[in-house]
Amino acid sequence: MADGEPLQYAAMAEHSYDPQSVELRAQAWWRDNQSFRATEDAGRQKYYCLSMFPYPSGKLHMGHVRNYTIGDVISRYQRMLGRNVLQPMGWDAFGLPAENAAIQNRVPPAKWTYENIDVMRGQLKRLGYAYDWDREVTTCSPEYYRWEQWFFTRLFRKGLAYKKNAVVNWDPVDQTVLANEQVIDGRGWRSGAVVERREIPQWFLKITDYAQELLDSLDQLTGWPEAVKTMQRNWIGRSQGVEIVFPVADGGESLKVYTTRPDTIFGVTFMAVAAEHPMVAPVAERDPEVARFVEECRQGAITEADIETMEKKGLPLGLEAVNPLNGERIPIWVGNFVLMSYGTGAVMGVPGHDQRDWEFARRFGLPVAPVVRPADGSDPGIDQAAYEDKGVLYNSGEFDDLEFQEAFDAIAERLERDDRGERRVNFRLRDWGVSRQRYWGCPIPIINCPVCGPVPVPDDQLPVVFPEVTQLEAGLDRARLTESFMRTTCPECGGPAERETDTFDTFVESSWYFARYTSPGCETGMVDGRADHWLPVDQYIGGIEHAVLHLLYARFFHKLMRDEGLIHSDEPFTRLLTQGMVLNEIFYRKSADGRIQYFNPAEVEVRADEKGARTAVLASDGGPVESAGIGTMSKSKNNGVDPQRLIDRYGADTVRLFMMFASPPEQTLDWNDDAVAGSFRYLRRLWSLVQNHADLIANAPESPGGKDLDPELQAIRTTTHDILDRVCRDYERHQFNTVVAACMELTNLLEKHDWQAGGESGASVLREAVTILLKVLAPVVPHICHVLWERLAFQGGLLDAAWPEVDRQALVRESVVMVVQVNGKRRAEIEVPSGAADDGVREAALANPRVQHHVQGKSVRKCIVVPDKLVNLVVG
Repeated sequence: MADGEPLQYAAMAEHSYDPQSVELRAQAWWRDNQSFRATEDAGRQKYYCLSMFPYPSGKLHMGHVRNYTIGDVISRYQRMLGRNVLQPMGWDAFGLPAENAAIQNRVPPAKWTYENIDVMRGQLKRLGYAYDWDREVTTCSPEYYRWEQWFFTRLFRKGLAYKKNAVVNWDPVDQTVLANEQVIDGRGWRSGAVVERREIPQWFLKITDYAQELLDSLDQLTGWPEAVKTMQRNWIGRSQGVEIVFPVADGGESLKVYTTRPDTIFGVTFMAVAAEHPMVAPVAERDPEVARFVEECRQGAITEADIETMEKKGLPLGLEAVNPLNGERIPIWVGNFVLMSYGTGAVMGVPGHDQRDWEFARRFGLPVAPVVRPADGSDPGIDQAAYEDKGVLYNSGEFDDLEFQEAFDAIAERLERDDRGERRVNFRLRDWGVSRQRYWGCPIPIINCPVCGPVPVPDDQLPVVFPEVTQLEAGLDRARLTESFMRTTCPECGGPAERETDTFDTFVESSWYFARYTSPGCETGMVDGRADHWLPVDQYIGGIEHAVLHLLYARFFHKLMRDEGLIHSDEPFTRLLTQGMVLNEIFYRKSADGRIQYFNPAEVEVRADEKGARTAVLASDGGPVESAGIGTMSKSKNNGVDPQRLIDRYGADTVRLFMMFASPPEQTLDWNDDAVAGSFRYLRRLWSLVQNHADLIANAPESPGGKDLDPELQAIRTTTHDILDRVCRDYERHQFNTVVAACMELTNLLEKHDWQAGGESGASVLREAVTILLKVLAPVVPHICHVLWERLAFQGGLLDAAWPEVDRQALVRESVVMVVQVNGKRRAEIEVPSGAADDGVREAALANPRVQHHVQGKSVRKCIVVPDKLVNLVVG
């Protein structure tokens, strides 16, 4: 036994790998040494690694495990490179699920939420993640959202927060506004109720004031996936166009329309307005058919994506607009495909050059007037479909024969001269509606005064906290349950007033949590000077489903905080990794009435006959079930895998290893129970390899040298450093699956050699190889590597061991194996001295019997040599 070796290691070495005891030991060491506590250190390069924080549902799922394991591997690797690493964790704890659970279970949402947090925190700790728990953030805590309210009051005073009536997605069952992404096929994502379009007062943040900067600074984000940046560019949607004024015939307020195609203005044959447009209501009052249509629209889609796919409907309003360039009268329709929340709530219908308008015109018998044709003068072919390309104008009066840009400029100048339009840069992006009608959320810190209007709550009265209720009921303004809370005095005039009852959308909390982690315990504001030490986040990890909204809102909030003087960087996240989904098979039964019941794969037995045909039966009753193929793990499809079950069976390191080995981080991961067991078998082999040679390794010289090694040991050392070289590159590329594969390759190599017969040189080579193996595996499976490192009595803790360096001299081989191709086809392999001259390589290739067979009777026209790798003989 090595000097100072704890007695329990003697017992440990006599037994096979026991992940539970190994992991408890490692975690106790990390806890006792406060290993993951981060402090600001100007003398070391900082590295802030962050995974998107979870909603505390009460149980981790495999998506969580994959996300957080990726982040932990990166954090531990960066720490071993010598960087000062911050990796925090917290909880996105407000939201409708907790409120619904509280209503259903008749418990306060805070109780339900904090109990779930306790469970999930324990699961995260069990997985060994290197989090600084002293920085834990819980967004439903008044200590957190106090500063969110504080910030909002400043945005309000600067005019960046305002309230106005807006058409929203209204869920009549959950009694709340839904974001567009929470409306699926016209129904609420949680209740399943048909969503209504309703106009109610809403609070907004003026993200449109930052639209251009949000767009421009995407070019700075070189560490982001191009796909994500493209999605954000499309969401912001910058366009250059013209706002055109169409007078309404026989009086009335003019219609304003924004278009990027003013060159088609002579092809306008109808106008369409949203059901909520001001000119519709008077018509609906006297026309029951229009009134019914408006009500139908209230039940319809409110997102652009839904509108693209739904049936386009409309009714004429009996009103006409006047084309400002040719004076033609144009009928005005109300259409279900026009949204009041986008643009001016009115569009010009150009059936000849817009496919949606073409289909609408064909359905309702409206004229189709072509005004643009291809540059070659050919027929635009509008009888079959709209001609949407840019081309040359015709049927356009004085603008005939102009190409697109010439026509754009000429028509814009004419409209501006006649005071009937102006050129504008427009954005698809709309101001961010942050109001939600929920109890379980951050109260908006506004007092509504009948004299002064909305007034921000003074700083010394923050945080505003809703009174705790023991039993919730679905409905609006739940805070009205407590009149004493509602009634207050206006901070400006001292008169009676009422508190705002809306709460913030939970995207607000998640838009600045990354900054709060940098300043734990700060009592002077959202953050303090420590924020500039850690920000921006060096590596952010999360799902691609957050590519637009969360990431866009976080970027916006970061710029708001910068402009308030709280931080001094422009962007929150330097690099972004979007991990792929975890997939599993979906099994179900369909009943006679069409209802579908899903069964977890763990409940299903899959059998195959002698021909390989699969059948699946439910284990409990033996009855058949159907497979719907592979899909993303989800509660709705009941195809999730409980990570706790796997941790209890195999240990945290096995789960971590499988997650990193099964697939590159950006790609989807197909779940495979057998592969999980395979990861466990590998860790047992690693355990045995080190334990069986522990004394030999512990007492071996640290440096194996290299010049006096026999060829076999030299080859092992060369392969070890070749693998290390590959591993270093793959860690930098976040290709952790190939890192694990390389470690398995090295393990296989070390297992095959008889180390007991190798003497001192062999022991030294083994010590070096095992040291490298444990170091490069430690970020992935930290528990087993920590304990084996201690077992070998190596100096210092593995957590802070320096990353191994590649010995370039060890990579120099006396001979190399080269592939020989004949006319591009692989025919043989030859061993030649490393760095051999081309002539020598050619001679060795032609001397190979297999090569001779393929060149016999032919002349060698060319010999192409790739040094130390490949030789290609071109014969004929």
